[in-house]
Order: sequence, then C-alpha cells, then structure tokens
Amino acid sequence: MNEQFAEVGPVTLCYETFGDPTDPAILLIMGLGTQMVAWREDFCRQLVDRGFFVIRYDNRDSGRSTSMKGRPITMREMVTRRVKEPAYTLEEMADDAVGLLDHLNIQQAHVVGASMGGMIAQHVALRHPGRVLSVTSIMSTTGHRLVGQPKLAVIPLFLSKPTGGKDEYIERAVKLFKAVGAKNGFDEDYVREGAALAWERGINMAGTGRQLAAITADGNRTQRLKRIDVPTLVIHGKDDRLIAPSGGKATAKAIKGAKLLLVDDMGHDLPRPVWPKIIDAIVENTSRARGKEVVASAT
Repeated sequence: MNEQFAEVGPVTLCYETFGDPTDPAILLIMGLGTQMVAWREDFCRQLVDRGFFVIRYDNRDSGRSTSMKGRPITMREMVTRRVKEPAYTLEEMADDAVGLLDHLNIQQAHVVGASMGGMIAQHVALRHPGRVLSVTSIMSTTGHRLVGQPKLAVIPLFLSKPTGGKDEYIERAVKLFKAVGAKNGFDEDYVREGAALAWERGINMAGTGRQLAAITADGNRTQRLKRIDVPTLVIHGKDDRLIAPSGGKATAKAIKGAKLLLVDDMGHDLPRPVWPKIIDAIVENTSRARGKEVVASAT
C-alpha cells in the first residue's frame, strides 16, 4: 500500500491513489465502520484499466483517519431516531470528501459510495454539485424509515462488539457477512483476508457508533435527493439483508433520471464474482457525464 495523508479542515484523512492523475477521477467512499481497503486493490486497478484515476480513503473515525471525540449513538436514540448532539453530520463527511479532492487538485470527480458511503456521495452531489460528474450509490438508501430496513436477525450481529483480539474480530466479520452477504458463493477466505487487513490498520468501534449517529440524525433525504442533477446509478444486491433492496429502489425513484441495477448473488457486500457487472455499470454511468466534464483533474 502507498498510504498518504491529507489535512482536511478538522480532520486528517488517510488515502491512496491508483493510476494516472491526468485521467478522469473516481472517488470511492466506503460505508459504516468500514475502511478504504474494503475497496480491494484489484477492484481499484480494474477501474484504472478502464481509464480512471482512482482514489480511496478512510472516512473520519475509520482506519487511519482522525478518530473523533464525542459519544457513540445510544440504543434509545437508534430506536427513536432522535440523536442528541451527534459528533458530526453526513454533510461534514461529504465536505471531507471534497476537501480531499481539493488536496489532490481535482476539480471534478465521479463519486462512488457504498452503504453509508452512498449516503455521503448523495450529500456530495447536493452540497457541491459543481464538483460531481456522476454519482453511483451502492447498497444504500434514502433514510426513509419505511424503506431499506434490515432483517431483524442481522441487527444483533451488526451491533455486537468484539472484546477479544484479532481472531475474534475476524470470526465476527465472517458471521456478519454470512448473514448479510450474498446467499450463494460466500467466499470465507475473501472475508477473512479483508478483516485481517482492517484489524492491522486499526479498529475504531466508538467511531462506528459516531458514524451511525450521523446516519440516524440525517433523517429522510427523499425530498433533498430530487435536487441531484448529475447522471446517477443505483446498484443494490437482491440478497441484501442489512439495507433491503427497497432502499435502493427508493433512491433511484427519488433522483431524476437515475438508473437502477439490481444484482443477483450480491448482498450487503462486494463479492468478486459481481465485480465485472458493477465495474461495467459504473463506467457506463460515467460515460453519461462525459459531456459535462470540464476538468476531471488538475495537476
């Protein structure tokens, strides 16, 4: 890995880039409590092979980016969906993303987000429309309480906290992704590899709780999403049991002109066998924006 660091407002973001900086930029934003390495290196390089400069980074409170202060969300706040004084907002996390583009002297980028990262990508397009060429929202939702809800059986697994060391953390990851990932073709070695890498880079469970507070406090974005005016692709796994496919369908319905891709043998994960379909779809969506492209990167 070639990790680098950017000072972005109140936070330091850890990031990595792939490819030629003069190519159109794709900014990859990962989800709740999940580090940038969940965008696997060979996934990034396949996008490079399609002609893009690829950036992945750790959100604040994740991986090697700044660990914030403030309390995590409480169970009562999760149930009532009323968060008292969240440590930060999804809007601030979107500003982090644009601050990273500023650091890299990138004027415009295609923005791709998974899960919470999809929510952040939505906010980047809403708050900084001139910086966004296209949006791809993967396994995400609108924040409306009637769509995108998890299966009850997976909630305890998702909220469980490892109390031991590396081995327990990896076993927790295996159990979780067996529950929320694709029903067919579960690749345990792939999950173990990713969990081990995350552990070595540093786990921040309190940070995950603060990120969850930001998601909960953001509420229903449905009306706001109608303002997004860039080519948008919504991808959702048909087997997703953490954010139900109804969340993806609602997102696509809310954004004018958005295309919806429902993927077989994909849950709340990015399994290798579906990469070709996902990458093809991302690239096709970027092509819809080429007419709007002014300067994808400036170095």
